[in-house]
Amino acid sequence: MRAKFMEIQCNPMDNNANQNSRRETFAQSNRLVGLGYVLASALIFSSAGLFVRAVDTDSWTIIFWRGLFAALFTLAYIVWRKKTQPEISRMGKSGVAAAAIGACGTIAFIPAFQHTTIANVSLIYAAAPFVSAVIIWIWMREKPTAAVALASLAAFAGVAMIFNGSVNTLNLRGDFMALWMTLMMAIYVCIYRRYPHTPAAGPAMLMSLFLLPVGIIMSNPLAATFEDIIVMGSFGLVFAVASVTLAEGARRLPASETSLISALETPLAPIWAFLLLAELPGTWTLIGGAVIFVAVLASQWHDNRRARLVEGQAA
Repeated sequence: MRAKFMEIQCNPMDNNANQNSRRETFAQSNRLVGLGYVLASALIFSSAGLFVRAVDTDSWTIIFWRGLFAALFTLAYIVWRKKTQPEISRMGKSGVAAAAIGACGTIAFIPAFQHTTIANVSLIYAAAPFVSAVIIWIWMREKPTAAVALASLAAFAGVAMIFNGSVNTLNLRGDFMALWMTLMMAIYVCIYRRYPHTPAAGPAMLMSLFLLPVGIIMSNPLAATFEDIIVMGSFGLVFAVASVTLAEGARRLPASETSLISALETPLAPIWAFLLLAELPGTWTLIGGAVIFVAVLASQWHDNRRARLVEGQAA
């Protein structure tokens, strides 16, 4: 033991090098785990339209069963993490507001898939980060960078192109629902930006609970077939898992990298719709979607590059 102590004392630089090496190995391993979580989240979130199309029932019934199972899973997750006190009892006004806004978005999210194409919904929703930037600018006077401002203009142009392709078609109603859902979810994100102390899982569970009584009033959930209930329950469980994996990944990665990887949801949803439902997007959807996706990638690449430069200067 004394010899080992003397060896460490005689070779302090080697000991420090070993410690730094272990830290780097842990950081790299932690980053890979984070990448896996965020990739899984993007893959799961991209399947939303498939679940909605898989059942033959009304939107409110889907909202009820999805909300019920999502709330149960989220509650189980909170209890498992032993976070009941901070997640539920400390939500405050900001947590309740986030839950209410999220519920308003969910009301439009499900029927949007039933009134327009999966590609239209996912591509319009891809503009959410830029809608958030505008709201934050108005609400908190947080001026966006020139790159974000240009990307926002491009994204809004892309949304306009998608709407142009839906004029005089049944898709226009679904497009407006997708736009409303995008606005609500952008406000949801801004609440967390304005009040960062707001817990995540508690408001997510409350959001689902808000929709349960409305779902009962607006529909008859028990009239759904057992097969449809299984699908809708799986929908709720899967989306609760996606929310949890996104949160776990965000803890391990820089915010810019998390957003960039999450953007993979945008091209994945239309691909699933084409492969499994033979749903081919229209010309304007493809053009507008390409503009939005390029805007997302360019904005996230710029933010990621700037963050790395800052880290390099700090080092």
